[in-house]
Amino acid sequence: MKRLALVMAALMVTTAVPRAEQAAAKTEATSLSGKPLYAPSAIPNKQKLDADLTHAEKDLAARPNDAEAMIWVGRRLGYLWRFNDAIAVFTKGIAAHPDNPKFYRHRGHRYLTIRQFAKAEADFEKAEQLFKGKPDEIEPDGAPNAAGKPRSTLQFNTWYHLGLARYLQGDYKSAYDAYVECMKVSNNDDSVTATSDWMWMTLMRLNRKADADKVLARITPKMDIIENGSYHRRLLMYKGLDKPEALLDTAKADDTTIATQGYGVGNYYYVTGDMRKAREVFEKVTSGGGWNAFGYIAAEADLQRMK
Repeated sequence: MKRLALVMAALMVTTAVPRAEQAAAKTEATSLSGKPLYAPSAIPNKQKLDADLTHAEKDLAARPNDAEAMIWVGRRLGYLWRFNDAIAVFTKGIAAHPDNPKFYRHRGHRYLTIRQFAKAEADFEKAEQLFKGKPDEIEPDGAPNAAGKPRSTLQFNTWYHLGLARYLQGDYKSAYDAYVECMKVSNNDDSVTATSDWMWMTLMRLNRKADADKVLARITPKMDIIENGSYHRRLLMYKGLDKPEALLDTAKADDTTIATQGYGVGNYYYVTGDMRKAREVFEKVTSGGGWNAFGYIAAEADLQRMK
């Protein structure tokens, strides 16, 4: 228990806006417990992100009705924690290009970030209707990985986030259906691990342990992971190849990693019946600064259900 307490302390790192600055700050979202959420006072690589946004805005000014130019402005705004501004851009894009599934996919993502899950679900379902029967396409990265290889696609991201929107609302049966479709378009180890992780958690919430175990069968310690190391570690933990406490040893991790690995540990305790530890980890995750991370949002949702 002492070891657990020590590693849990690492989750207390926060990048919250100082109270003196909150009065002037714009509320970007409201937590599921009713707390206003602000962009952090210091955003890593902000100078580059600002420059990228300026470039995207100039490109859009030169091509004001170009769908891809509009999408990139919205994406760049999101990277700067300007989620409502991003949603506004994607909404304008939908008005101009109502049959383009990309706008719904990206707006849905940002609705998830600001905790509007039903709106997100509707957007992802619309995107799926629009690309149904069409070839999938690679989705370029806004922040390229170390290998410079995009690892996700339009259809993968739509199904993945649709599953999440349903999971966050406690609709685990429908979430599982989305992850089944997502696995069909998971064509590399990064996407397989991301889909497998949420599929395992969903099946465990449905008390389908035998099926959850089958999901883990293809997960091995040696996989071609470029981006989703946290999900891979979570899956190895579910298999018993790593210890929950090891995933909480995050003293040098960023907020997203803390939220992602922390939620996996809390969920593990939750589905294996240790509600006290689950609550403890979820509360530590939501005391950090990475409120835009899916693990943070999922921890919020579970804490609401545990009341």
